[in-house]
Amino acid sequence: MADASAPPQGRFHKQLSLVDLTFIGLGAIFGSGWLFAASHVSALAGPAGILSWVIGGVAVLLLGLVYCELGAALPRAGGAVRYPEYSHGPLLGSLMGFITLIAFSSLIAIEVVACRQYAAAWMPALNVPGSSHASLLGWIVQFALLAAFFVLNYFSVKAFAKANNIVSIFKFVVPLLVIVLLLTHFHPDNLTLHGIAPNGLSGVEAAISAGGIIFAYLGLTPIVSVASEVRDPQRTIPIALILSVVLSTVIYVLLQLAFLGGIPTELLAGGWAGVDKAFALPYHDIAMALGLGWLATLVVCDAVISPSGTGNIYMNATPRIVYGWARSGSFLPVLTRIDRESGIPRPALWLTFALSVFWTLPFPSWEALIQVVSAALVLSYAVAPVTVAALRRNAPGLARPFRVKAFGLIGPLSFAVAALIVYWSTWATVSWLLGLQIVMFAAYVAYKLVTGGERSSLVRNVRSSLWLIGFYALTMIVSWLGTFGGMGVIAHPWDSLVVLVMATGIYYWGANTGVPAHELALDDDDE
Repeated sequence: MADASAPPQGRFHKQLSLVDLTFIGLGAIFGSGWLFAASHVSALAGPAGILSWVIGGVAVLLLGLVYCELGAALPRAGGAVRYPEYSHGPLLGSLMGFITLIAFSSLIAIEVVACRQYAAAWMPALNVPGSSHASLLGWIVQFALLAAFFVLNYFSVKAFAKANNIVSIFKFVVPLLVIVLLLTHFHPDNLTLHGIAPNGLSGVEAAISAGGIIFAYLGLTPIVSVASEVRDPQRTIPIALILSVVLSTVIYVLLQLAFLGGIPTELLAGGWAGVDKAFALPYHDIAMALGLGWLATLVVCDAVISPSGTGNIYMNATPRIVYGWARSGSFLPVLTRIDRESGIPRPALWLTFALSVFWTLPFPSWEALIQVVSAALVLSYAVAPVTVAALRRNAPGLARPFRVKAFGLIGPLSFAVAALIVYWSTWATVSWLLGLQIVMFAAYVAYKLVTGGERSSLVRNVRSSLWLIGFYALTMIVSWLGTFGGMGVIAHPWDSLVVLVMATGIYYWGANTGVPAHELALDDDDE
């Protein structure tokens, strides 16, 4: 019986338009990534970093197409963590929910840290002297930003969307201006001075993960996370997803090209290896080197606003992830409560705020965070192609307003590319991130056994999730033996080839498992 004293349960309000959703996607993609990544990519890959951006854009577009089918067919709040539950059961949903919650909530903190680091160019007191660590004043500024995001998301999703649309316009004016002005100072010889790819193919690959490219691109799931609040989601979600990826890829490639060619040639006498140190704040520093002080000032303004806007978007998306995780795993039912008047999952928003504050405490710098968070997000993205394949097999009658063409190729290819990106994140990241997921799997099974859950249901859940645990274990082994932070037993590029072959096999294993058709619960609507 329901508790009569409990407040009535509300529903999400459908208030977001195509413009709102596209700006959410673009705003989530354009955060701190464009402000920091260019010099890191150049140091790792040289001029071939342009290719790294193209590869990253294609990889994310493939995953975006997969989410188009899921988002249009099942427009659910927190969909990114609920789709795995629909296709493979609550155990897989819980694993993905946990890692996505950690990644999303820490992303909010990463963006305010990036904002504070750039603002320190004006107010050095925000940093501990001689480092990029936050001073007490810097941490207070970060906390104030998080509190502002919380308030903007507390009352209605439309209020958040209006604020985001205004911020997004400014966010894109500055990068476009940077591109135009740096291209007027372009030095074509920079692109061939030390070879197009001074570190070879491995440099191109490393730039995708370690250089911040994938981190910069990962803005798709906020679109899917607010699916229950979108008008005409079957049409709006696919268009917004594709527009966000295509437009961001074009801008990122032009930004990288402008940075490579805009550096005064004499500063490249020692090669590309030290560019990330010489241009720690890439577009601010290159503007100063070119005597464009006013542009440097404008970049710092945008560097405060741009990550703030992205942090605000993730403050909006993360409560939906918390809501979806709580529903999929039946964790803390209070987290699934939606305020009746505002349509906001306020208990989940409070948890998001608390986590985002917590993540600001131990983190030293933007560079120290991106690799772990990028890998965590790609892991959550990688499950989507397997989910689509399993649902096509087990729920062929599900209405699919957007159906991905040539999915027999795109499905395994997108999973394999995601697996490569995780592998390129290096052994130091892969070992503890995937190891933690295996521990979580064991803890879930042990908990269900101790609490006396239905044994047959647990066996089905474990069987449906074993493909993912196999993927984790094999990736860890190859990473340990490979050349990306491993022992180097498997030479490059054979290690990447092994990952491709392994991932393809795992994809078909996962695609041919999942929840039987008669147990699917796809009508679990929260609109």
